Amino acid sequence: MLPSPSAEQRSPGAKAVSDGKQVATARTGKPVRFHVLACDYDGTLATHGQLFESTRAALQRVKATGRKLVMVTGRRIDDLQATCPDLSPFDCVVAENGAVLYWPSTHELHALVDPPPATLAETLRQRGVPDVAQGKVIVATWQPYETLVLETIRDLQLEMQVIFNKGAVMVLPSGVNKGFGLQAALQAMRLSPHNVVAVGDAENDHALLAGAECGVAVANALHTLKERADLVTKRDHGAGVEELAEQLIADDLAELSATLLRHDIAIGTDEAGRSVTLPAHGVNVLLAGTSGGGKSTFATAFVEHVAERGYQYCVLDPEGDYADLPRAVAVGTAQSLPSADDAMKVLEKPEQSAIVSLVSVPMNDRPIFFEALLRSLEAERKAVGRPHWILVDEAHHVAPRERVGETPAEGFTQESFAAAQSNVVLITVHPQLVAQVWLAAIDVVVVVGVNPVKSLADIAAVIGVPSPVNVPKAIAADEALVWWPRRSSTILTRVRTTPPQTERRRHVRKYIEGTLAPEKSFYFRGAEGKLNLRAQNLNAFLQLADGVDDASWLFHLRAGDYSRWFGEVIRDRELADEVAGIERARGHATAADSRARIRNAVEKRYVVTAP
Repeated sequence: MLPSPSAEQRSPGAKAVSDGKQVATARTGKPVRFHVLACDYDGTLATHGQLFESTRAALQRVKATGRKLVMVTGRRIDDLQATCPDLSPFDCVVAENGAVLYWPSTHELHALVDPPPATLAETLRQRGVPDVAQGKVIVATWQPYETLVLETIRDLQLEMQVIFNKGAVMVLPSGVNKGFGLQAALQAMRLSPHNVVAVGDAENDHALLAGAECGVAVANALHTLKERADLVTKRDHGAGVEELAEQLIADDLAELSATLLRHDIAIGTDEAGRSVTLPAHGVNVLLAGTSGGGKSTFATAFVEHVAERGYQYCVLDPEGDYADLPRAVAVGTAQSLPSADDAMKVLEKPEQSAIVSLVSVPMNDRPIFFEALLRSLEAERKAVGRPHWILVDEAHHVAPRERVGETPAEGFTQESFAAAQSNVVLITVHPQLVAQVWLAAIDVVVVVGVNPVKSLADIAAVIGVPSPVNVPKAIAADEALVWWPRRSSTILTRVRTTPPQTERRRHVRKYIEGTLAPEKSFYFRGAEGKLNLRAQNLNAFLQLADGVDDASWLFHLRAGDYSRWFGEVIRDRELADEVAGIERARGHATAADSRARIRNAVEKRYVVTAP
């Protein structure tokens, strides 16, 4: 595996590109999906080496929308500049088939890998290979000398590869190709391959197209490249790029959404065993259902698939449910408040995601924090198209129908954000308590839990559409119902969901030291309701259990309240069953004995803090 480019290789020129304040926009007013147009030169942008003025003008129009332009070419920079002296439209040029980065704004040139030994070119010339060209890394010649080139690499015992490009024979270190170089350029500019459209025409452009969210072949491209492309232009060479540029400007390639299905996020299988997916871009999701019905389980599996595909995500985690998600860095703990700035520092790197814990944020302050974070997320999405997904658990607390606190200044509101965004997942047990502006933005509903009829009826009422018909009275714990209320108010898809691979540790912070919502907390009230002692986690439960009077303790023991809470809220059936056995034996145990036995049952399973 080749190393990532160093800070020196990325260069100050790269920083100048990423620090620009211009943001990509679409005519719809929404942040765009595609922030980068990456183009091959010969045979794609250029015809017989010449870049026509009409093609250059089309590139300038793309750049005027705030998008970045990257040229990805097999040529050496000196050779390229001889035929195309003005490279100023391009934010970066990936040259020598992925081995070199050139920054036109600063004229800096940096090799991403070490060059082959000088003996390679010398030996090729000695063996009669004509026109051997050397760059900072690449060694190149022409067919029909490929066999002699391969023999020379073998004889010199070098770890090199040969790449073809319509007659050209290029020798590069193993693993170096246009996809590798594009990734290095994107990393320097804080951009993701998932926000790239790449276009090419030849054999060496396969890696370029494969490394982009959308791969395009011009009409004159090789047949094999057209086969793997998501789009083939009607026109050839630069005219094909002009065609692509106009589509990009017009609607951000919205018409291609139906063909980019390879990026969709799998959530399970339908009753016929066919894969069921959610689109990778362009939808907002409401995940709802009864308490303990599996919302966190579904969301965890969904995020795992998002991460597997390399998309960046940001999760708002009010109760500590998502501590172990892949490729993510936690912001905030049960003891320390999170900050929007810290979350954005995590998200600066496209390859890592953020889990923002709200456990330590007081309930009334959560909408204000959420809005502050949304402002930062909005700016980041407009600038670089990330994070690709935003998941908001307990959405009724952070985006409530009735706001608590003041709206931040500078004209930003959740209303403006909700109306303009996509790829937001709202997770809630109470959709009727979520702000209407968020519900209005929902495209697809996923329902889990024991009462799907009521859940869907409640959602239909708050969204303002007819409730779907033929809703099953019950679904299994590993099932979900998927509904597109704007497309059809009647069609439901029953899905056997994909279980998450991430093992949620039993000493999860939510249950040990987090702050459960008031309706999920345990309350020691006593027989006459004179007490109102709230246990918002397991630590608090054990501390209050030791201090509450015997009569109140035994009242809840006889009512089976402890096992019910462990089963329905803590969702630990094994613990609930053991405690239920202690409750049934109440006639043979004192208050002190039952306290000790229940404490022991909890401590066997959880890492708790002694009072």
